[in-house]
Amino acid sequence: MRTLGINGPQVSALALGCMGMSDLYGPADEDESIATIRAALDAGITLLDTGDFYGMGHNELLIREALKGRDRDAVQISVKFGAQRDYDGNWLGYDGRPQAVKTSLAYTLRRLRADHVDVYRIARVDPAVPIEETIGAIADEVTKGHVRHVGLSEAGVDTIRRAHAVHPIVDLQIEYSLLSRGIESGILPVCRELGVGVTAYGVLSRGLLSGHWDKDRRLASGDFRAVSPRFSDDNLAHNLALTAALGEVADSKGATVAQLAIAWVLAQGDDIVPLVGARRRDRLSEALGALDLDLSPADLAAIEAAVPQGSAAGARYAEQQMAHLDSESTPH
Repeated sequence: MRTLGINGPQVSALALGCMGMSDLYGPADEDESIATIRAALDAGITLLDTGDFYGMGHNELLIREALKGRDRDAVQISVKFGAQRDYDGNWLGYDGRPQAVKTSLAYTLRRLRADHVDVYRIARVDPAVPIEETIGAIADEVTKGHVRHVGLSEAGVDTIRRAHAVHPIVDLQIEYSLLSRGIESGILPVCRELGVGVTAYGVLSRGLLSGHWDKDRRLASGDFRAVSPRFSDDNLAHNLALTAALGEVADSKGATVAQLAIAWVLAQGDDIVPLVGARRRDRLSEALGALDLDLSPADLAAIEAAVPQGSAAGARYAEQQMAHLDSESTPH
């Protein structure tokens, strides 16, 4: 177990990111997704991460189904809101206005059939709305009991400080992996200064560090990796070479590449909780094996040699999506 922030909830050291069960990674099997969520809970995972725009509410309904007959208070649900999409799934921007906060939350609680969410956060900072207004609206819902804790997502240092001054922020959700280490220079130190935890997504870099990716893999319709710079032809070959080097270290530990990559994130501090995006029970079981890995200083040095900081080829999102990242548009 780990604590989100200095005053946040106790959560499992690994969390389950549920996005891929509904959206953005191509088709998923609904029955297998529900079984995977239940297997995660049975294995001791307590934190489930979702967004109201994952499958336009489908992901929240999936979680509701998976939680039937279980103790709601034994599970923490983290929800992102604010992303605007049309029927075809096109991205239309973000809405952080107070009325949007309250409306989005009301719909989320209806879909989850719950009276509260454990952590609520805007998916991307809305540049048209002062962060103080967005956080203030969530804080109102904390007072009403509909939200237990306030989080942030992909926020830069100035935004983190401003938000935290309005209401204590328990965690920043942000991409962090061996291939995405930008937070180390400024964002992570500020989080630690303020007592803000980190829930790290993309710990396997969307499959690049899974050990299961093949350079000839054809992506299904709707899989956003088709436009991800790190999966373009030249970049993909470079990044898979890094994975192969990491695989040699994993072999020496009797572990898989995925387990080593997750264990590396776990080893960066007790204030960091990796989100694993397993959509199937076999992938979940593999990810859980990371908890059994104890990385020595020599292991960490070998991992660093295999995948040096800044060695990834390609940005972590396409240019249009990068423009929405407050974490990238403001100094680290």
